[in-house]
Amino acid sequence: MAAAAAEGPRSLFALSAAAVSRSMGVLERDVWALPGHLLRGLLPLLTVFRLERAEGAARRAGLSTQPIWRKLWDDVMKTRPPNSENITCWRKKFLETFFSNVLHGVLDVSSDWRLNDHHFSPLLHSSPHVSQLTLCNMLQGAVELTAEHNQKVLENLAGSLRILKFQHLLSSDQSIRRSLVLLLHRLIHHGSVSQVSMYSWPVPDTVLLVLILSMSAGFWRSGNALAYHSSPCGLCREEDKAQSQELAQERAERGRGDEGEWSDGENQKRSPRALEEANAEVNGCGADNRLNSVLSGLRSPPLRNQSCSEASSKVPCDHTGIQGGSSPHCISDQLSCHRVLRKTRRQLKSAVGKKRRCLRRSRGPYADPEDLYDFVFTVAREHNSGLLDKNSAIEGENAENWASFSPGSPCTGCAGCKKRGGSAGIFPLKAAHRFRSVSTLELFSIPLTGETCRTLSNLLSSWVSLENLVLSYNGLGANIFCILSGLRALSRHSDCHLRVVRVSDVFSHMPCMELVRCILGAFPQLHTLSVSFDLKNQLEGNRPEGNPSCSKAEIPESCLEQLEIRFPREPLHTAFLLPVLKASKSLQQLSLDSATLPCSQELGLLLEALRECNPNLRKLSFHDVNLAEHQKEVLLLLQDPILQEITFSFCRLFESSTTEFLSEIINTMKRNSSLKSLKLPGNRLGNHRLVALADIFSEESSSCLCQLDVSSNCIKPDGLLEFTKKLEGHIQQRGGQTQFTHLRLFQNWLDQDAETAQEALRRLKAVCSVVNDSWDSTQAFADYISVM
Repeated sequence: MAAAAAEGPRSLFALSAAAVSRSMGVLERDVWALPGHLLRGLLPLLTVFRLERAEGAARRAGLSTQPIWRKLWDDVMKTRPPNSENITCWRKKFLETFFSNVLHGVLDVSSDWRLNDHHFSPLLHSSPHVSQLTLCNMLQGAVELTAEHNQKVLENLAGSLRILKFQHLLSSDQSIRRSLVLLLHRLIHHGSVSQVSMYSWPVPDTVLLVLILSMSAGFWRSGNALAYHSSPCGLCREEDKAQSQELAQERAERGRGDEGEWSDGENQKRSPRALEEANAEVNGCGADNRLNSVLSGLRSPPLRNQSCSEASSKVPCDHTGIQGGSSPHCISDQLSCHRVLRKTRRQLKSAVGKKRRCLRRSRGPYADPEDLYDFVFTVAREHNSGLLDKNSAIEGENAENWASFSPGSPCTGCAGCKKRGGSAGIFPLKAAHRFRSVSTLELFSIPLTGETCRTLSNLLSSWVSLENLVLSYNGLGANIFCILSGLRALSRHSDCHLRVVRVSDVFSHMPCMELVRCILGAFPQLHTLSVSFDLKNQLEGNRPEGNPSCSKAEIPESCLEQLEIRFPREPLHTAFLLPVLKASKSLQQLSLDSATLPCSQELGLLLEALRECNPNLRKLSFHDVNLAEHQKEVLLLLQDPILQEITFSFCRLFESSTTEFLSEIINTMKRNSSLKSLKLPGNRLGNHRLVALADIFSEESSSCLCQLDVSSNCIKPDGLLEFTKKLEGHIQQRGGQTQFTHLRLFQNWLDQDAETAQEALRRLKAVCSVVNDSWDSTQAFADYISVM
């Protein structure tokens, strides 16, 4: 009451606006027609649901709702979102987070009147704005979204959702997995999800993990396994019906036109309807839609992968063949594409009978499509060597050389793999429908066992829609060769779309450069390749760097634009990197991390190779590479007329340098008009070197430097203030004109004198954009001492 009295009486407009906001159910259409100056005062008084509906009216009146949504975020979420400076639409950000919090029970809509409107369902109203969703723990969100009362919500998500994430998952029971199947089928196979990411799963449930991977790749059975509330998937049923009708009509028309081409008199007299019945009998359309999916191959409507039939035709399986060794897919193609059908009705029935008997034999214990375990574990048994038998015969010894470092690798065509395969293992993927698949797969901190790697390898071998693959800290070990085997099989598809590969782990099982050459040799169309390892595998010993399978193989000319390599303290031999650089004429970004330079000439050889082989290189980064004794090469890089961004991160640049070296850096920078960004984090600049760097922006300088990163450089508040004053003086001498726009100051000692630091930051922000943090230098120093 006291607060209300202090505010004074509310204006007539405020009272009227409050009354209108409470009656929006009746007055909504009239409110949207109000003039802009009246609508501006009314918008903040609406619930989030009415405010979202007011977007069109506000736009027509020339008003922006962004400040209102931003205030809603601050009032309701009470957190600062990551990268808030990059958020362009606070309405979408709020409603997307609102949906997730309500779904997981984190947010109580009754806690704020703006969130509570009995005319609207929170999930239904916010779902069209959700492009990214995270499911975690026991997958309660999946159960809720597949509930019958949320069918419309799921339908909205199928159109809006692009990124689906799983985090901190736990083991789940059969009913939860069924809900997940329904969710993935709707959002991936019949939806718009293009990226699946999984994070932090220390002890993954194999069934659940393989289920997510398989459905992300577009594989799953039809039938009861995809039932929705005891009825088959409506979208699949409609698709099958439409395809069956179209196929029947097409074949009936062909039957009328080609009646004279039948080989015997009985077939010549047959009506188009009889021809249709024969075709339906071969394809199982009349009796069994699931058999139809096998006999006609892995069908590919517009939203499904187009190469699935090609992939299936390459899978060798004696038990699914029919007369002449043709696959069921081949028979379907003959009936649908060839204009002459030279089989009698009896022969057709005989072929179908043989097919069905073979299918029953090959199914073995996997005949029940209801059992999720059947599909999951038989997919894992479909080893890559089985998929690659035909190609291996063509390529000879190359397939074995791919994994020559791992004699026990599960995917090199060894006897053990062949025993695990066989017809029973190959059938399920051929029997499964091939639906639409995602284009990005990311696995972070999820241990992958040998069996899981075989499954992933098998899926990768035909995942032609995959554009981005990220495998980070999965404990691959020797299983890296299994993954490489699947990738190599994928590279043989002419319609393969893979463009980005990122592999990182704690231990490396093969030298970094060899892995780079293997991947790039198989995928010259890659645009980005990142290989990162923390430590060498201790079991490897002092293994030589070279390998006959990759080190001697010639790398074809590639489209590579970005290459990142983090060496596990391996020596950087330019001789091994040179073939990659020569093959990558389009290279624009190169990052080398944690490499050791075996000799003083090595860096010079690298720079010479870059100048000769990579004229388009724009960004060059060194991290944790000791450059203290390579001052000449550093100066050569800083005067390069092509590079636009150079990073020397924790490279000990000034560890043994003199004052003259710093002066040479500044003078070189002043003459370089092409360099736009210089990043020097972790090089112990200190106050006096930072102040000296301000001369780069002096009046006589030709530098066009826009961004400077001096994070983690022991900078104190008084040094920053002196740098600011000197920078202000140089800008004033240039008539207030400068191209310098960004300064990064993370993890410096600015907390030692808060008042001076605040003054320096205030003056700097008038000149450029400053990014810093509230870093506790004393605690950081204590942590450093504790681990010494």
